[in-house]
Amino acid sequence: MHKTTAESTAGAGRPAGTVPHQKSGTPIVHFDQVEKRYGDHLVLDKLDFEVKRGEHVTLIGPSGSGKTTILRLLMTLERLSGGVIWVDGEPLSHTRKPDGSLRAATEKELRESRRKIGMVFQQFNLFPNMNVLRNITEAPITVLGVERAEAESRARELLELVGLGDKVNAHPTQLSGGQQQRVAIARALAMRPEILLLDEVTSALDPELVAGVLDLLRQIAHDTDITMLCVTHEMNFARDVSDQVLMFDSGRIVEQGTPEKIFTDPEHKRTREFLNAVL
Repeated sequence: MHKTTAESTAGAGRPAGTVPHQKSGTPIVHFDQVEKRYGDHLVLDKLDFEVKRGEHVTLIGPSGSGKTTILRLLMTLERLSGGVIWVDGEPLSHTRKPDGSLRAATEKELRESRRKIGMVFQQFNLFPNMNVLRNITEAPITVLGVERAEAESRARELLELVGLGDKVNAHPTQLSGGQQQRVAIARALAMRPEILLLDEVTSALDPELVAGVLDLLRQIAHDTDITMLCVTHEMNFARDVSDQVLMFDSGRIVEQGTPEKIFTDPEHKRTREFLNAVL
């Protein structure tokens, strides 16, 4: 595989606080009978699955099957219609009452809950009026209370990681789409998340820019202990980075297994149909 600038950087200077990819048997994410409805439309139907700490899980399936909704629920951008999502043993969108029962979390409690989670979206969502350095440091300073000097040092380190060490003072409009997405990845990592959500992060990129961003994500998957949940139509990428692949259709998990199993010997007819259409 061709090495990007970021890849050649990472071996010698891995981001502070990260270690090579390793998994534990402890679930860090647990969807427990999760439902999501929009009016009468059922998007997720009593969804049950777990993600172990340090595991890389890719969600595949047709558009509208509920994959992105899962990520948005984890980011608390959407409210559950039923069930509970547990993150690191605690309810994400609920708070325990003294008697042990659960109530819906307040907005303040939701903000606290999602500190462990970072997300990179299809669109880069950078602040156009801020340079690259400030785009990356703004949330650590204002949300986490990190000292500016520490936040800027971390941001420069991450920019080296993603191959943009010379773009500290550039504004988003001066960057290509691929470069903006790399900044968005650096911004997510600056919050030191335990869980990184990736939602079709190459779908808005010109085809010639896709490979570089995917190579960067492969490197992050290999070189850090971050738990990753990824929605993608890039099947080769899914095969490369995943410990588990979950095939979704109509808000349910149709099939799940290792990349080797799913991509070479799928059991379910719907999985075979989907892979035949996209491969």
